[in-house]
Order: sequence, then structure tokens, then C-alpha cells
Amino acid sequence: MSAVRRIGFAYNPTKEDAVELSARATGWCAVRGIETWAVASGDTDALVGALPGVDALVVLGGDGTFLRAARAVAEVPVPIVGVNLGKVGFLSKAEAHELEDLLTKIVAGRFHLEDRMALRGTIVGEDGAAPRRTFLALNDVVIARGALARVVHLDVEIGPSHLATFIADGLVVASPTGSTGYSFSAGGPILDPLSRNLIVTPIAAYLSALGSVVVSPKQVVCCRVVEAHEALVSIDGREDFPIGVGDVVSVAALEQPVRFLEPEGAVPFWDLLRQKAQLLPS
Repeated sequence: MSAVRRIGFAYNPTKEDAVELSARATGWCAVRGIETWAVASGDTDALVGALPGVDALVVLGGDGTFLRAARAVAEVPVPIVGVNLGKVGFLSKAEAHELEDLLTKIVAGRFHLEDRMALRGTIVGEDGAAPRRTFLALNDVVIARGALARVVHLDVEIGPSHLATFIADGLVVASPTGSTGYSFSAGGPILDPLSRNLIVTPIAAYLSALGSVVVSPKQVVCCRVVEAHEALVSIDGREDFPIGVGDVVSVAALEQPVRFLEPEGAVPFWDLLRQKAQLLPS
């Protein structure tokens, strides 16, 4: 890869260690003549505005910080890499103490890029009019019951086919990158993150003969709320929108990939999966 001369940093402004790491990172770059800026990871508009012309986006924080920043690079194709300040940090490629080593590799072009499939979703009302909301997700889109412990009835279609009517706590539509998250907890498989598929997994489905299914990225998954006291759509577990009976949530593969920056010597995915799994509570 060619050398990198302009780096953006996205960080969690509510965490003191992330703010300090941001200052440390920009200071390291300034000494070496690398142009930088730093923006809060949750400020998507500011990130989208700053990303053009940037060679790489380095995210300082945990997986939540990374997922928030990833929405911006789904719109502006800039390679992204994470430095972990959280507990597990499954999406990160370095820990805080490895920051300078990571930056050295980035600046020298000692990395390669991996394409990850993201998701595009829409919420359409019962009248079928123009989408009420559209959104992007890297990991998953979850249609679920609200705070009350009452199941929801969901009609699920894959392309032109009716898959099932689930009576359940909800439904997860995940990308391969998100297959290690909520989808896995709900009983879904783990996919190679470089694959392009949608994983459709019901959450605690009542008397259902169907579990998780994996479908082509050419398909669109549609989920209609048939019955619910309260329901919502959760995007990457970071943003929730209320929905009602008759609303339809559609999820499809995003054509433009999110490009993950893989530094030289990074731990391969399946080894990382094994290592991170050992950090999770049993």
C-alpha cells in the first residue's frame, strides 16, 4: 500500500482515556508531519464532512465507538481501523498500548484492506408510502419487543417468499461481521467476515420449527409487525426507533463495502475469535 499522509481520528468524548488517547495520537502525527483531525464518533455528520481526502480513519474506543464511526465510512469509502479501549473490542486491531506501533504501520503503508458487507435498512408504514426512515448498519438490525415482556408477532419474507410468522422476542438480521454479536447469542451461526450473506435469526421464538437461516446478499429481508404491544428497531444496538403494527422493516446488503484496515501482523479472524471468546463471561 502507498504511504498514508492524512489520518482522521474518531473517539468517544465521554471517556477520559479516549480523549487522552486522541491527544496522544494527534501529537504523534504532528511530530511526523502527518495531517490529522479528531471528531467525536457519534457525530456522523461531522465525520462524513471531514472524511473526504483522508487516507485512514482510526477509531479510539470500544466496539460501540467503532460501530458509530463505521456509519460514516459506509457513506464515504475510507479505510477504518480500531484501537480498543473497551472490554472485548472484537472489532479492534490494536490495544491502547499498541497505538504508536499501529500508526507506524499505517504511515508506512504496512497494511492491507478487507471488504466487509454492511446493511441498508428502511422503515415503511402500513400505507406503503415513502420510507419513513432509512439507515445503515455494520453489524445488525434488530426488530424486537419494547420494555414490556410481551412477545411480538412478525411476518418475515425473504425476497418473494414468506419464510415464517414468528411469535418471539424479536428478529435479528445480521451481516457476517455482526454474526459474532446478537445473532450468535440468539442461536445464529458465525460466518467468515469476508463473506457476503444475510443472517436471519429469530429471538426466543415460540414453537417455531425454524431457527437461523443464511441467505444471499441479493435478497431483501422484510419483516412486518403483525401484532405487538410495543416494538422497536435497533440499529447496531446503538440507536432505537419505535415502530407499530403494520410497519415493515426491510434490510438489504449494501453494495459499497466498508473497508477494514488490517495492519501487518494482525491476528487472523478465527484466532481472534478464540482469544476474545476466552474474555467473555461463561
